[in-house]
Amino acid sequence: MSTSHRNAKAPGPSPCRAVLLGTAQDGGVPQAGCGCPHCTGARQDPRQRRRVACLGLVDLENGHSWLVDATPDFREQLHHLQTLAPGARLAGILLTHAHMGHYTGLIHLGKEAWNTRDLPLYASREMLSFLAQHAPWCQLLAEGNISPVPVVPGQAVALGPALSVTPLAVPHRNEWSDTLAYRIQGPRRTLLYCPDIDGWERWEQELGTLLDQVDVALLDGCFFRADEVPGRDIREIPHPLVADTLARSRGRRAQVVLVHLNHTNPLLHPGPEREWVRRAGALVGEEGQIWAL
Repeated sequence: MSTSHRNAKAPGPSPCRAVLLGTAQDGGVPQAGCGCPHCTGARQDPRQRRRVACLGLVDLENGHSWLVDATPDFREQLHHLQTLAPGARLAGILLTHAHMGHYTGLIHLGKEAWNTRDLPLYASREMLSFLAQHAPWCQLLAEGNISPVPVVPGQAVALGPALSVTPLAVPHRNEWSDTLAYRIQGPRRTLLYCPDIDGWERWEQELGTLLDQVDVALLDGCFFRADEVPGRDIREIPHPLVADTLARSRGRRAQVVLVHLNHTNPLLHPGPEREWVRRAGALVGEEGQIWAL
């Protein structure tokens, strides 16, 4: 054995992390105006409340952090991120699309509140155009609270020396903008974040193939059953059912974690549905989960 090999040190822990800051669908839990058992229970017991799906990214070595989506729970999620990494300043926000749970937290960046200066906002050109053409979001641009950074599907964007993201175009009710997922590459591991999609069969990406290319995949788990939302036809609010997601991910490399759970989803609480997911080799996302990248 050579001296250089014998004295070589094992690589230390990665400085990059991803942290799950919320797991619920856009309306959170409890949802306004809802008297279902999940929402009623969450009003009575704060431990049952769920914040809207959001991912935090941290580069400890360079002292930077990012949020993927600015949700209605922005204040609490930013605080959670800063508590986990107090020396890592917010260096930008990445947006997936223009549904209420994914961008409306930007309102806290304006002069009535935080009054940030030139905070980088990574989003598709279509999403940035939507913000620029509609109040009050256009004021954030006019006042210099945010600095738009256009991203293009399939083209990697370096957030730092050891962390990059690649946006992926996703089919999803694009009333106001297109929709993105993000493939997040750290020094050692890769994570896929796809909280919203109409259906895996509609995606130009083949899910199974993609799951063999990443280590962790946080995927849309909005609905467990097609009939779980009383009085609503979920064909008008399409998402893949959990059973379809698990069937497509079985045997693949990535650890699958279900996020973006609707307030009606039985996976919000321990029970036979969660056990079924566990036996299928997947997990239900929990706020505070951390993955080294």
